[in-house]
Amino acid sequence: MTDIDFMRRAIELASRAEAEGEVPIGAVLCVGELVVESWNRKESQHDATAHAEMLAIAEASRRLGRWRLSDATLYVTKEPCVMCAGALIAARIGRVVYGAPDPKGGADGGAFDILRSPKTNHRPEVRAGVLEAESSEQLVAFFRGRREGNREAPR
Repeated sequence: MTDIDFMRRAIELASRAEAEGEVPIGAVLCVGELVVESWNRKESQHDATAHAEMLAIAEASRRLGRWRLSDATLYVTKEPCVMCAGALIAARIGRVVYGAPDPKGGADGGAFDILRSPKTNHRPEVRAGVLEAESSEQLVAFFRGRREGNREAPR
């Protein structure tokens, strides 16, 4: 499968998140033959750290029995936030592929530049903008709906 194929799957997972009342962000983490799929679950788990990336890293580490994931590629529909970028660095993720930029909170140059910072002990290879239009539109439509009152914000 290609980067596009995995990003398409991440977008499908983001739709699942939205259907569950979550911000529509999906992630697919690949390590060899292992493929872990996740989506945002902050609201359902009542956990501020339950981002798609964090859940995928935790599940892959649990299933592999190791925390170092230098042979992994993470596909995610939105530029990782600061927390997720820290986890990607800590887990030594080898490669990160994402769709939509996040100018307000992204950590790959959107609002911060953590993933490529020379000050960190690990810098994953990053490919930005894969299926950017689709990923961005999914988020824009979701938040537009929230502003217009079409979706009740979880409490």
